[in-house]
Amino acid sequence: MMRLGTGIGWRPEIADVVERMPGIDWVEAVSENLCPGHLPDSLLRLRRRGVTVVPHGVSLGLGGAERPDAGRLAALAERARVLGAPLVTEHIAFVRAGGAQAASPLLEAGHLLPVPRTRDALDVLCENVRIAQDALPVPLAVENIAALFSWPDEELTEGQFLYELADRTGVRLLIDVANLHTNHVNRGEDPAEALGELPLEAIAYVHVAGGFERDGVWHDSHAHPVPRPVLDILTDLASRVAPPGVLLERDENFPEGEELAGEVASIRAALAEGRAGGASGGPDPAGPRRAVPRGAGAVAVAGPDDAVRQRLGRAQHALLASLVAGAPVPEGFDRARLGVQARALAGKRADVVAKVAPELPVILGPRYRPAFLAYARTRPMTGGYRRDALDFAEHVLRAGAGPEGTFRDVRRELREWWRERSGPVPRSARPGARLARATRRVLLRR
Repeated sequence: MMRLGTGIGWRPEIADVVERMPGIDWVEAVSENLCPGHLPDSLLRLRRRGVTVVPHGVSLGLGGAERPDAGRLAALAERARVLGAPLVTEHIAFVRAGGAQAASPLLEAGHLLPVPRTRDALDVLCENVRIAQDALPVPLAVENIAALFSWPDEELTEGQFLYELADRTGVRLLIDVANLHTNHVNRGEDPAEALGELPLEAIAYVHVAGGFERDGVWHDSHAHPVPRPVLDILTDLASRVAPPGVLLERDENFPEGEELAGEVASIRAALAEGRAGGASGGPDPAGPRRAVPRGAGAVAVAGPDDAVRQRLGRAQHALLASLVAGAPVPEGFDRARLGVQARALAGKRADVVAKVAPELPVILGPRYRPAFLAYARTRPMTGGYRRDALDFAEHVLRAGAGPEGTFRDVRRELREWWRERSGPVPRSARPGARLARATRRVLLRR
């Protein structure tokens, strides 16, 4: 595996900062946010300088009961080719449930949700990973995710689950040490034990990110500074193996460039500390390490039958319906933790919709967020976030009321916004038509 070095997550909000930051060897960009024919100028300049760009997918849902969507795989492959990427990455998670395997309506989570660490789920994940590997032009690495809750009756630890996945498929691993810390706080899992069970030679690179704790629950926000416990896990990892690459993730609440550079420096210091400790010759506290066998994944293994996928699909749909559609909590789950997860999902939807449709918070003012959260409690996503914005606006127009009173004062402006974006073809871009619409919006605001 090629050595990547030290990197940072590329985001449009910090593109200029990333370009100016010294010592950045590579960047990672969210695949779904890139249009291959219209790559951001910042990424193109970085590529010309020789900076490696890795596309990082968030919507494939490799841990779901359905086989990976061919269109999503083709899009990820195209981005890898356009960027000249040495690998692509995705998550060990499910992001939607329902459809044919569950014989139920398809539900979108809009977020990464944990798969059960069971033999059935592992069989399905392994086949889905093999399908993805066959469709991609470069190697695939998959990331462990953060979780607010646990599935009942799990059969494997995190380390065992990841080891068997890498052993059976030959897939690389993207280890997020912040997610190991999250699972330590939320699920009582020992990060050192998880590291001790990992196939260390399968690690492609490492993520480092910040979060916050509230009421005993750790939220992997990617919007806060990297805390000391996360850096300590990175040090532990670096004492066991030299990771090919380490990357700082930041998605919200972006600080000034100097603060970001300081976090990158802290990551380098944690790595150096781990390397120094590992070179001391002391015993590995986790015991002997195991390595992924050479040629792992080369032997054909029969995939799970449809009955296994159907069982997993029904279980994932029941869980997701309780989180996004107001359905009862499935037996065996922690009701309080699922309540925290449901509120987090609704909050994320509100935040992302406000980004993709910034006019909505302007039109609705302070009523936007409570109205959206009330809407999200029983109305799951039916597509992406842009579709969600249109569905929410239509809901407000139909209902005409929200938790703080009616929206009668903004209905005309909201209806105009919805009409401009929901038609089968774009509205006229002729200067006269655009001026008329702009004038109408100004008059509606008065």
